[in-house]
Amino acid sequence: MTLTLYTAATPNGYKVSVALEEMALPYEVVRIDLSKGEQKTPEFLTICPNGRVPAIVDDGFPVFESGAILIYLAEKTGLFMPQDTQGRSRVIQWLMFQMGGIGPMMGQANVFYRYFPEKIPAAIARYQGEVRRLFGVLDRQLATSEYLAGDYSIADMANWCWVRTAKWSGVETDGLPHLQRWKAAIAERPGAQKGITVPESARIKAEDDEEARKFSERARAMVEMGKREA
Repeated sequence: MTLTLYTAATPNGYKVSVALEEMALPYEVVRIDLSKGEQKTPEFLTICPNGRVPAIVDDGFPVFESGAILIYLAEKTGLFMPQDTQGRSRVIQWLMFQMGGIGPMMGQANVFYRYFPEKIPAAIARYQGEVRRLFGVLDRQLATSEYLAGDYSIADMANWCWVRTAKWSGVETDGLPHLQRWKAAIAERPGAQKGITVPESARIKAEDDEEARKFSERARAMVEMGKREA
C-alpha cells in the first residue's frame, strides 16, 4: 500500500505532514509548485477538485481538504483522536475552530498585511484583531487543559501549524501565557519538527526584510493569479 502526499510549504500542508510524522506512517511526497499553478492542472484536479494543497492518495483513494485528511488519518491509525463519541467530538470541534476561524482569518491577515499591493489599514486591523481574539479563545481553553481537547490530538497539530506563524501575520502572542506554553511544547515534538520541513521549510523571519520581500512577491503573484481566475 502506498500513501502519497501532494503538498507545498504552507500551514495547511504542514498540518498533514506533521500528522503523518506523528503517526509514523510511511509516505511519499509530491511537491506542488503553487507559483507555477501546478495545483490547477487537470491531473491534480482529479485528486483535489478545489485545486488546493494538501491532498493525499492512499492506496488509490484520494482525500482532499486538510481537516478531512487529518480525520481520515486519525481514523485509519486509531491515533490522536478518541474513540468515544464525546471525546471525538471535542477534537473535531477544535479542528473545525482552526478550519473555520484561525486559518481563514490568519490567511486574510497575511494577504492584507504582507501580500496585497495596496495597504488598507482598516482591513489589516480587522483581520489582525480577529486573529488576536481567536488566540485569546485558545489561551482560555489551554488555561484549563494541557492540550485543546485533553490529550494531544489532530486538533493541536492543525492549530499549531498556523499559530506558530503569528508574527508573519503581524500578530503578537504576548499576554497569552497558556498559548505560548502550548506552542513551545508542540515545537519540541520530533514529529512536529520533521513535519514542518516537508516538502521544505518555509521559515521566513518576519524581521528579515529581504527574505520577507522575496517571499511576499511570490505570494503576491499567486494572489494576483487567484484574482484572475475568480
